[in-house]
Amino acid sequence: MENIDLDNVDRNIVRVLQRQADISQAALAEQVGASAASCWRRIRRMETQGVLGATVRLVDPDSVGRGLNVFCQVRMKEHDLRARQQFESFVESHEEVLECYSTTGEWDYLLRVVVEDVRDYERLLMERILVHEAVATSASSFALKRVKYTTALPV
Repeated sequence: MENIDLDNVDRNIVRVLQRQADISQAALAEQVGASAASCWRRIRRMETQGVLGATVRLVDPDSVGRGLNVFCQVRMKEHDLRARQQFESFVESHEEVLECYSTTGEWDYLLRVVVEDVRDYERLLMERILVHEAVATSASSFALKRVKYTTALPV
């Protein structure tokens, strides 16, 4: 994706929406110093350009019994296209895996997994991840506490 030119009003709209996506058009317009109609047009343009994605509500993991964050590093047996596609499809099909990154270095993938508890993670690791035909090995780190978490990008 190419870099999109955003002016100061666009950037201010993005900053506000990243903090409070459910803000009214009138309140948004007041905060960014533009008319409600102008804000609406700018939002639609940025959606079309791919700057703004889906509007979602963030859920507190503890409140829904998913309070354990695990970072799982995965090393592949093979690195051919078929093996990577199979593993990436596998990852996509597991809702416990919130994020997956293909990485450089000693490990091939880094997964962020959110589960209920250690037993829940053990089942996923032992019965799903480590038995996957493309996976050679893995290493896991359990998050003790969340020090910082944000979904807002600096713009």
